Amino acid sequence: MALAPHIVYQTLAAAPIVPVFYNADPNLTCQIIKACYEGGIRAFEFTNRGQNAKEVFKVLREFISTNYPDMALGIGTIFNAAQAEEFIALGTDFIVQPVTSADVAEVCNAHQLAWMPGAMTVTEIYNATLLGAEIVKVFPGNVVGSGYIKALKGPMPHVKVMVTGGVEPTPQSLKEWFSAGVTAVGIGSQLFPKAVVETGQFEEITHTISSLISYYQTLATT
Repeated sequence: MALAPHIVYQTLAAAPIVPVFYNADPNLTCQIIKACYEGGIRAFEFTNRGQNAKEVFKVLREFISTNYPDMALGIGTIFNAAQAEEFIALGTDFIVQPVTSADVAEVCNAHQLAWMPGAMTVTEIYNATLLGAEIVKVFPGNVVGSGYIKALKGPMPHVKVMVTGGVEPTPQSLKEWFSAGVTAVGIGSQLFPKAVVETGQFEEITHTISSLISYYQTLATT
């Protein structure tokens, strides 16, 4: 059974860094998840970007349920209701979109599932909240910049935003985005350097994440 939406959002609030990852090898991906969990991550987004994504997701769902039951596993790169239904049936805890689709909103609301649609303009963000989004994913972050988030918070101070794209795994980048007003950040390939992954140096990923979460906690208390 999927985690209730409020549990997913509470989990994000406590550790608001979401790894965004895809690999066709389920065993390698399980090692990545293990490294992330040991670093303090409690919400992980696996992306629907390969032909066997569903098969890999099944393995990840079992691995996390068995070893890390307090970790929320989400699926990203979902465009339509059919895809959403497929991964809901496989046990996803939340759905992330690069766009906002009304049919996906309807499915997630019907299943009482946490849903984070993608948007870029103020109008898109507003429309996503009308469809029931608690947190809106602003993508691509490197195009809009942190100044855009600050400006957005003027007319929409209560909107919760997770920015993905352009967030670097550094204290400086975290400070820039969280100071601008984001609720969470998604970090993709920069969190998983190719050489580190290929050589199995997963402890480096754990160390990076642990340092980032520790730094975020200092931001949250200032």
